[in-house]
Amino acid sequence: MATFTRWCYQHRKLVVLIWIGMFLGLGVAGQVKGSQYSANFDLPGTDSIRALEILQERAPAASGDTADVVFAAKVGTLNDPEIKSQIEATLAALEADPLVTSVTDPYAGPQPAISPDGVIGFSTLTFDGLVQELPLEEVKAVVDLGKSFDSPTLQVEMGGTAVQFVTQPPPPASELIGIGFAAVVLFFTFGSLVAMSMPLVVALLSIGTGLSVVALITNVMDVPDWAPILATLIGLGVGIDYALFVVTRFRSGLHSGLSVEEAVVEAGDTSGRAVVFAGMIVVVSFLGMFLLGVSFLYGVAVTSAIVVTFTMFAAITLLPAALGMIGPRIDRFRLGRSISSTDHAGEKGWARWSQMIQRRPVAGALVGLGIILALCAPALDLRLGSSDTGNDPEGRTTREAYDLLAEGFGPGFNGPFLLVADLPPGTDPAVLDPLVAALEADPGVASVTPVTVLPSGDTALITVYATSSPQDEATTDLLDRMREDIVPAALTGTAAAVYVGGSTAIFADFGQVLTSKLPLFFGVVVLISCLLLMMVFRSIVVPIKAAVMNLLSIGAAFGIIVAVFQWGWGADLLGIQPGPIESFLPVMLFAILFGLSMDYEVFLVSRIHEEWIKTRDNSLAVTQGLATTGRVITAAALIMFVVFGSFVLGGERVIQLFGIGLAAAVLVDATVIRSLLVPSLMQLFGKANWWFPDWLDRILPNLSIEGGQHMPEAEPEPGPDSDREPVTV
Repeated sequence: MATFTRWCYQHRKLVVLIWIGMFLGLGVAGQVKGSQYSANFDLPGTDSIRALEILQERAPAASGDTADVVFAAKVGTLNDPEIKSQIEATLAALEADPLVTSVTDPYAGPQPAISPDGVIGFSTLTFDGLVQELPLEEVKAVVDLGKSFDSPTLQVEMGGTAVQFVTQPPPPASELIGIGFAAVVLFFTFGSLVAMSMPLVVALLSIGTGLSVVALITNVMDVPDWAPILATLIGLGVGIDYALFVVTRFRSGLHSGLSVEEAVVEAGDTSGRAVVFAGMIVVVSFLGMFLLGVSFLYGVAVTSAIVVTFTMFAAITLLPAALGMIGPRIDRFRLGRSISSTDHAGEKGWARWSQMIQRRPVAGALVGLGIILALCAPALDLRLGSSDTGNDPEGRTTREAYDLLAEGFGPGFNGPFLLVADLPPGTDPAVLDPLVAALEADPGVASVTPVTVLPSGDTALITVYATSSPQDEATTDLLDRMREDIVPAALTGTAAAVYVGGSTAIFADFGQVLTSKLPLFFGVVVLISCLLLMMVFRSIVVPIKAAVMNLLSIGAAFGIIVAVFQWGWGADLLGIQPGPIESFLPVMLFAILFGLSMDYEVFLVSRIHEEWIKTRDNSLAVTQGLATTGRVITAAALIMFVVFGSFVLGGERVIQLFGIGLAAAVLVDATVIRSLLVPSLMQLFGKANWWFPDWLDRILPNLSIEGGQHMPEAEPEPGPDSDREPVTV
């Protein structure tokens, strides 16, 4: 790293030009080639996907996504001739659209879709394919067409997950909000406008380059359109943090009398190493999502990994080159007093805090653990699922449609189950009659449509409406009963096979697939991270402690999410309805948070390890490590907290879930974990922190992130040891 950083310094103009060239060249290439964002939602081997596959094979016109066209009479009832003619005109216009294969008539059929009071009715619209595979602007045009028939006497709303997919407003400029707050934190950290701008410029340039690569990749793999938004916010957090650590070390070198070149090299050979290592763990966490076997998440993993990789490389190439060009001018345009980690008063304050904890490490550990466990407790009640459109903001057409259907027919009409029966040749569809009777007798079922046999004669459809809303636990219980009890019992002795599908069943299967793979995903990511930490710190205790601390901070984030979004604590402030936690959230949060939490662990413990190598005094190493990194880690955490906290401004439940989960985890990690638990435990473990078996030392490669080679393990010289009172810095 020293040689590499020195080369970047000596060729600083070339390095800057290369980065500018990549930024512009890849940006132009992305514009010329274009992007093709798409989401391949596939869950092989599940009941709901098998039902969809049968429909796609035998009845393509019936296999597309559906939407609800909900009518409400503002005057009189839907049976009034004038209103009925308006509804018929609406349905005719929708059915004439090339993206629509069919629209049901609420007045026809054995089970009219009109409420008992005649005020509310609905029609089911079927699209010509899955919405994510169709031109979104054209799908939105269908929604707008239906809404255009709203009149003084008739309310028309469009509902369902398909409509929700295309009517969500663009997210607010959370990136700009995060950048603004990050600039404020950086300014108060460095006290200099020039120093403040360095992390921002490097982060933005690297993120822009990475996103251009992502746009090109969308032409060869499926990437959902929201993946770049998530990757941008993650890139802002880690990119600014990485640059912050390098700039801080550079300024520290300058202030201690080093030349510009030596200060750049020292920053690259210490903080730069930590950046590379921390970035590797973040990338490992994201790519671990490939273990889940869910193609929907592959594009998200690759997108985030690419952006983080570019921010990591910018911090060890572009930033050293830029620092070499800026030199001592890094402290120009100072406005006030710096509170960065180069401020010795700040170091002494953190040193006194560390010493206070080290005098009472048991009390510190118990207090910290008590706080974390209290925050983790609600996570024991975690219920995974999928929130329905009843959580959409009031006034949006999907929310209005949801409320009207719930009022006129019951909440279960917002997410019906579609049972697809595979009938072998010669099978009489009457074999399904006992199934219909059994479903109608179930207390969780509000209504069952008669058996509909497709023209091919080998497939039949049954629609089941629950008494509870799609996101209710009772609806999930009904799904389990249908699959495990009702369907098998009703079809005993027949050759027919029935698969329970529909959007509600698909989301439930999605959650079950992810949940079944979580132990493998968690285990592999934790194991690889522990091995990497062992290579760096030559320790058994430090990696295990780091993994446990990271899991605790993630558990605290889950606990806070459950309390807010599932139990409803403070939900009114966010304008949300309590409901289940999205099935993919644990995977995404774990991948993001485990990597980010490891960032702080690496920067703190690497500084402690650096002092341990010099002094072989564990207490002094902990004190000095926390003193020199406490403020910069706090500033870095504050930046991430603000960036992630800006998620909650969007008004979308899923985005708010991410924002509160990430912001809470970062805050807990930087305060309770790194500032209280880690120093307490490292003081308690003493020299055991650095125990490493000889046989393992010979097997694992030796990776240093402090610069130079590790000193050989040797007994310390006579004098102060790890059991003495901490020394004042």
